[in-house]
Amino acid sequence: MNMKRWISLIVLLVSSFFIVYFTDDSSVLGTPNIISILPPLIAISAAFILRQVIIALFLGIWFGAWVIAGKGLNGLFKGLLDVPQKYALNVINDTDHISIILITLFIGGMVGVISTNGGLLGLVEQIKRWANSRKSVQLSTVFMGFVIFFDDYANTLIIGNTMRSLTDKVNISREKLAYLVDATAAPLASIALISLWIGYEVGLIGTAIESIDGLSEPYVIFLNSIAYSFYPVLTLIFVIFIAYTGKDFGPMLTAEKRAFSGKLSANASGTLVEKSNVQQSSCLNALLPIITLIATVIFGILLTGQGNTITEILGSADSLVALLFGGFLGSIVAIIMTVAQNIQSLENTINSWTNGLSRVTSALVILVLSWALAEITKELNTANYLATIIGDGIYPALFPAVIFLLAGVISLGTGTSWGTMGILMPLVVPVSWSLVSTSNGFVNPSDMHIIYSSISCVLAGAVWGDHCSPISDTTILSSMASQCNHIEHVRTQMPYALVVGVIALLGTIATGFGLSWWSVFITATVLLWFGLNQFGQSCQKSPASEAPALSVDIRQP
Repeated sequence: MNMKRWISLIVLLVSSFFIVYFTDDSSVLGTPNIISILPPLIAISAAFILRQVIIALFLGIWFGAWVIAGKGLNGLFKGLLDVPQKYALNVINDTDHISIILITLFIGGMVGVISTNGGLLGLVEQIKRWANSRKSVQLSTVFMGFVIFFDDYANTLIIGNTMRSLTDKVNISREKLAYLVDATAAPLASIALISLWIGYEVGLIGTAIESIDGLSEPYVIFLNSIAYSFYPVLTLIFVIFIAYTGKDFGPMLTAEKRAFSGKLSANASGTLVEKSNVQQSSCLNALLPIITLIATVIFGILLTGQGNTITEILGSADSLVALLFGGFLGSIVAIIMTVAQNIQSLENTINSWTNGLSRVTSALVILVLSWALAEITKELNTANYLATIIGDGIYPALFPAVIFLLAGVISLGTGTSWGTMGILMPLVVPVSWSLVSTSNGFVNPSDMHIIYSSISCVLAGAVWGDHCSPISDTTILSSMASQCNHIEHVRTQMPYALVVGVIALLGTIATGFGLSWWSVFITATVLLWFGLNQFGQSCQKSPASEAPALSVDIRQP
């Protein structure tokens, strides 16, 4: 690490220590204050300074543990010991977190098997019939993202692992693959009419409107709010434009130029180095395990959910249990098919499965640390402090835009879009209602767009912050599934998220002052298209040139 980075890190830590020391002791863990945002701020800043997210997360957690344990050397030492003993252990003991870890391991093991039994090779060969260029491969990746719309975790893990070998063949960077995966995961799942997100969101809306007489039918309210969910929708539009034109800008363009010359990853050669020993290939060896996973998830949702309508079923379903069953059965099917066809011995197949586990271990460490940091932010009331900056008496037309920014900041700092929605939704709905309600307690139909837009901005801001946060679980999973350096994924994706986020923010302000939502979408789409064509560049020297094709063997990174 060069001297400038060391100096930047030291300045960051010293200034943070001074802020704590000059804050009254009684207020450190009392009323939420500026100290509560320091741990996530340190983690995020250190991640970009060091480009080592594990160390950055550890520094943020240790700093927060020190603040909680008490200022001084004793607190510093106790905070250090609390990192593994209190925070890491607590989050690992959480049932949902254990489920996510097992889901990731099962899917990683399944991918390890279908990578060596000829399944991925066969799948690639099938897709290659029409996806034989950089443009068609990128479009097929986006298309698969639209197909697996029901859950962002399933979307990320399946598509990243499945398409990686194909994108490698046409020299698409790992950063680009991670973006294509990430940009079609949460944005689509968050606004799909039927998804695991919708049950959660509708449930939050239903709780928030219980005390408001003029609002009913939370699912109808959600449907109306989709028209104002500018960031998720525009992100989906933008990623299609990116894939179709083959143009990029900023750090992503640099990564694509590097990959086009043969170096797929930023921190390694990126070329494929481990060949499959399988002479035959059959896409069924990959398709059946993947279909088993997806079908089991869908069946698991229906089995664990309760109710008479699809909304009620999704709202009560245990998506993690469904994914756990899916990953487990997918692994079993992959192992059985490999052994039954005498492709590999049982011992070698299990070795392939465990090799698949090894590829996700570093990402799981990051995931556990991000959860531990989230525990720190809860104890320090980080979200409540950020919520207090809204202030009183804000102009109603600007309220949705402020909520978008606030949700983005909370999601950026805490690394959880669902947590952000859970925090803000109960606050935003009654506040937005009070801002536009008349003296008799009712809202004119012409002002309902403020309420719909405010609700949508909780969701949109949470997804935007999630895309920009290096401590977000879905962002981490996107990096892991794409075998991309995590900080490079965040660094290359952030300019795209910021561009779309700014346009979405301007559109939110415009609709707040009465502009129709459909005109905002039309204008924003035109801006994104012409902006990309004006400022974006292709890494290819000419439209006819394509990246040199690699050998047909599937090799593991």
